[in-house]
Amino acid sequence: MAQHILDNFEHKIDDLTIIPSKGGVFEVLADDTLIYSKKATGVHAEVGDVMVPLRELIG
Repeated sequence: MAQHILDNFEHKIDDLTIIPSKGGVFEVLADDTLIYSKKATGVHAEVGDVMVPLRELIG
């Protein structure tokens, strides 16, 4: 997922931080905006689940 984000937005983002966690938590935030939450959906994200809202936010 991180590679997809970098491939598509490397010139539009200042940094990308990956924080390991336990318990199956997977969340993606951009500028403190929650883009995807496995905890909320109960399903691990597919690439489009993250890239589409991220593209809408970043442009």
